[in-house]
Amino acid sequence: MRDTLVEQRRNALLLSTDRARVDFDAVLAMLHRSHWGGSVTRDILERAVENSITVGVYSDRTQLGFARVVTDLTTYAYLTDVIVAESARGQGIGSWMVEAIIAHPDLQGLRRIALLTRDAQALYAKFGFTTDMPVSTYMERRGAGVQPASARS
Repeated sequence: MRDTLVEQRRNALLLSTDRARVDFDAVLAMLHRSHWGGSVTRDILERAVENSITVGVYSDRTQLGFARVVTDLTTYAYLTDVIVAESARGQGIGSWMVEAIIAHPDLQGLRRIALLTRDAQALYAKFGFTTDMPVSTYMERRGAGVQPASARS
C-alpha cells in the first residue's frame, strides 16, 4: 500500500501511520482482550497491517493505541480494529486516532467510510458516522467458517 505517512504529536504522545512502528505483540495482546479480536494470529495481523492504512499511538516506544483502515484509497474505506490499551483509556486516544483517519490525506473524497461496532456508537457519531442508512439493500458474502445464525441452531 502506498499511503501518505502522517505523524502528529500531542504532548509526549506520537500518532503515526508508519507500519514499521507497529508493536505486533502489544497489538495482539490488545486484540486478544477484545470481544472481536480473540482469534487474530500474528500472521493474520501482519498481513492486515501490510495491506491497510494503520494508525498507532505511542508513548516513547510503547504502543498505546491501534487502528486500521482497509481501503482502495479512491472510493471506499472500512475502519476496523480501533483499540486502546486498558491502561491508556480515557485519555482521548481512540478519538485522536479516528480524527486522524478522517483527516488522512489519502482518505479525502471517498464515497463512504464504513465500520461495525457493538458498543462504541457514541464515539463514532461524534465524527459523523450514523446508523441511518440510505435506501439500498445491504448484502454480504461470508467466509467458509461463518454461518448465518439461522443455520447454527
